[in-house]
Amino acid sequence: MKTRFSASVTLMGTITAIQAEKGTFDIKCRSGDEFTVSIGTETNFRVLKNLDQLDRNRIPTPSGFNDKDPAQTVRKYIRLGRLVVLYGVYLEDKEKEKAQFDARIVHILNSLDGEYLFEETHWWLNQISRLADTWLQDMFGDKPNYQLNINDYTLYRTNLGIAGEPTDNTIQECATLSRLTYGFSSAYLLTGCERYLHAARAGVEYQRETFRSLSHDGKYCFWAHGKRGSDLIVPSTNEEDKNTIPLYEQIYALAGLAQYYRITQEWEVLEDIKRTVHTFNKYYIDTSEYGGYFSHLDYATLTTDSEALGDNKSKKNWNSVGDHMPAYLINLILALDPIPKSPDTQFLIEFVDICKKMLDEQTKLIVEKFPDANPEIPYINERFHQDWTPDQTWKWQQNRAIIGHNHKIAWNLTRVANATENVKQAEKIMKFAEKLGRDMAIYGVDQFRGGIFDCVERQPKNGMPVDFVWGNTKDFWQQEQALLAYLILYGYTNNEEYLSLAREMMAFWNLFFLNHDYGGIYFRVTDDGLPYVLDNYGNKGSHAISGYHAFELNFLAHIYIRAYVRKESFCLYFKPDAKSRRLSINVLPDFFKPGTLEIKRITIDGIERASIDPDNFQIELSKEEIGAEIVVEFAPRT
Repeated sequence: MKTRFSASVTLMGTITAIQAEKGTFDIKCRSGDEFTVSIGTETNFRVLKNLDQLDRNRIPTPSGFNDKDPAQTVRKYIRLGRLVVLYGVYLEDKEKEKAQFDARIVHILNSLDGEYLFEETHWWLNQISRLADTWLQDMFGDKPNYQLNINDYTLYRTNLGIAGEPTDNTIQECATLSRLTYGFSSAYLLTGCERYLHAARAGVEYQRETFRSLSHDGKYCFWAHGKRGSDLIVPSTNEEDKNTIPLYEQIYALAGLAQYYRITQEWEVLEDIKRTVHTFNKYYIDTSEYGGYFSHLDYATLTTDSEALGDNKSKKNWNSVGDHMPAYLINLILALDPIPKSPDTQFLIEFVDICKKMLDEQTKLIVEKFPDANPEIPYINERFHQDWTPDQTWKWQQNRAIIGHNHKIAWNLTRVANATENVKQAEKIMKFAEKLGRDMAIYGVDQFRGGIFDCVERQPKNGMPVDFVWGNTKDFWQQEQALLAYLILYGYTNNEEYLSLAREMMAFWNLFFLNHDYGGIYFRVTDDGLPYVLDNYGNKGSHAISGYHAFELNFLAHIYIRAYVRKESFCLYFKPDAKSRRLSINVLPDFFKPGTLEIKRITIDGIERASIDPDNFQIELSKEEIGAEIVVEFAPRT
């Protein structure tokens, strides 16, 4: 114990005891440590707010209530067994042999009936709408009815200041544009708002017309890195990928296209996806016995072993192997399997087989190659030489782990296991996914404050269980991966511990990553959840942040909560293009185990179908119904 030590700190824990007459209560953190929390006359009780800024405080005020009386405020707000987040001052005094926590802010996460606010029906729908609206306003200004067209995207900027204002860097990066299109597409899928679909369509058209480069025979497609003014920029300008064509950027050029295709089935979009996938399997694939995809291509020779690639010569990494899954593969397979009723059935069969093979092979590589040979190291290896020997000397990565990548693997492997018919294979996949989920709950989750840490040494050099590389900060995209990982792990296993972890992640996200002033997301926060705005981390848009991860979180958190936690129905919206020539549309929301969901209702341009097959997620369409708005209501099977 220290003499007269004090520190401002955030704590997250479950209320285990209440001493209302003393104005105190006890909490237990994930670490197992317990704190007695003291309420003062200036303690502020706040009910969680969404980006819509609505006050959801409906806790009744007792007659004669005095908000300066700690005993009365404890009786009004504090309930046994509830998760609570506190900000205050921790004090120790060696002479008095005493330690205590004086709360100055108490965050209430529950509604009047005790339900978590972030699990209510409209929570994620509201959040994705507010995010989409502010992106539209910041990027394109006041546009009547938000009916954007391709010309409006000449205003697109990768880099935006914290308030959504333009910066001096006017570059338009293809991958970040595609990620924004993913965001608008996801917003339409959840809400059916036409302005989001208009924005997504215009973005897709601008990407195809501006950045697409086809081979002489039309079989292959590369996407230019970006555009500044009238200058097209082919190789990446990102520091770690400079003057190469990184596979990561090509992969994420498909993110928006694949999500948009799920809605519209536009044949031109599928053609570009197909060409790009062929590019992966022509130029980036390792055809030797080792398999997988190389991470970088020399733009001049279109080879992966050119000396010009430097540290990226003949290398593989998580992004070149695993990022195919969340970026486009799963969404593409959802759209194309079962094979749509269409004149080009044979082509679709062949292409779906290619995609499924890619998914299976990358899953196998992740399960077999990414775990460390030393069972005492809980983190995956992330960078490799051609023969899958771990590369632990690469630039900034060295022998370090990114916590969010471990969660991203757990999340996506569980998605794949949901769609895997082979029981033994699914068990093998889930054994690794669950191991990562459990290990990261110990080494990646902040045991006192909640949230996910960023970069750590895989083998600590400081003599402690965890060795932070730069600091114990927390990034928004890593919170997303952890939140989705624990929600889907709960859905697969019904293990309540995963649900507890997911709820802690949702609490931290909604308390500390929402930028209420400007309707955006903070990229990075401190350990206590305060915005970290140095070194451009305060920007709304940049190479590393666009309308993607937050929208993906909103989209899938809504679906997973409705299906796995609340077990309530939800709707998705589709609008097949009039030129699609598809006489059916696949509507399964994500990779779910068979029997998890059923279709409860279908309406087409407002007309409800009288007869439906609740187990058939391929909806047949007449020629007259192509171009109509299709609303599908799903219900969990209980």
